[in-house]
Amino acid sequence: MPGPLTGVKIIELAGIGPGPFCGMMLADMGAELLRVDRAGGVRDTISDGPRGDILARGRRSIGVDLKHPEGIETVLRLVEKADVIYEGFRPGVTERLGLGPDVCLARNPAIVYGRMTGWGQDGPLAHAAGHDINYIALTGALHAIGRAGERPVPPLNLVGDFGGGGLMLAFGIVCALVERGRSGKGQVVDAAMVDGAAALMAIIYGAHQSNWWTDERGVNMLDGGAHFYDTYETKDRKYVSIGSIEPQFYALLLQLTGLEGEELPSQHDRSQWGAMREKFTAIFKTKTRDEWCEIMDGTDICFAPVLSLSEAPHSAHAKARGAFQELAGVINPSPAPRFSRTHPELDRPPAYPGEHTDEALGSWGFGADEIAALRDRKAIA
Repeated sequence: MPGPLTGVKIIELAGIGPGPFCGMMLADMGAELLRVDRAGGVRDTISDGPRGDILARGRRSIGVDLKHPEGIETVLRLVEKADVIYEGFRPGVTERLGLGPDVCLARNPAIVYGRMTGWGQDGPLAHAAGHDINYIALTGALHAIGRAGERPVPPLNLVGDFGGGGLMLAFGIVCALVERGRSGKGQVVDAAMVDGAAALMAIIYGAHQSNWWTDERGVNMLDGGAHFYDTYETKDRKYVSIGSIEPQFYALLLQLTGLEGEELPSQHDRSQWGAMREKFTAIFKTKTRDEWCEIMDGTDICFAPVLSLSEAPHSAHAKARGAFQELAGVINPSPAPRFSRTHPELDRPPAYPGEHTDEALGSWGFGADEIAALRDRKAIA
């Protein structure tokens, strides 16, 4: 059977990063996504080369001039037939374009209107520019990541843009669709990366107020402070990861590293974590990464080699799970999560801006003469 969101029609006002990631998640689940790209970004010719914009997979693209009245009307006609429209602009931009929530809900009272920003639709920073690093800085997340005595380290842009932004918007959209099934009414989803990043920090805030997590960076159990939850360099200058939190897993770690039977401090004696890290650092440098894998793979130590982006898709576990797939010559992470009946599939490579303008508008109810007239008047590309 097709993915669980099959039959849901979604309009994506093209943006960058977390917006396309939200669209990828929804398209992966079977939703019919139509991306509205700016007409100025449409090319006259399309290359047949690899399409590496993985976040853009799974949907068609039309090119529309959003400064042209007929371009706006074209999008509003699409809104009438859609279940969802979402955007990732600064507050007020779509209102100025004539595509704000009030206008869209007037055209289609059942539509879910998704909005994603960094700071939210209101508040003193709502109209300020920002990026992932700024949003997670304000939530305490950035402060908590890094080595003791060193500056905070940005965790790529996974926490703000993608976890706190794109994934939260996708979750909010699906929640609103479920609620619409009861009420028959649409509503606005306000997904702010600063809110989402704060939500992702819930366990750490709870731990801090329960006095088992300090506000000092790099000295706690899960932030690299503990010797039994860290990465170690191997003889061949690669790395392995260890997560032996539970006592039985830690006992196995001691056994397989040759430390079993030695007089050692208690696992949770924080005053000795530094000394124990030195021991493990020296031990792990005595063997290559592959040699440690032979010893520890599949055990309850909670062990895994630290694989590079080139290596990860080819690991035995990734292959067995089908965690990566090739689509149009590009290796893609597979859709997640998985379902027992409705299986998401990758079937459409990333679209070039405007690649499907005629095809998509036609399938959404526009006649060939209408499409030609809109193009003549430069409302669409």
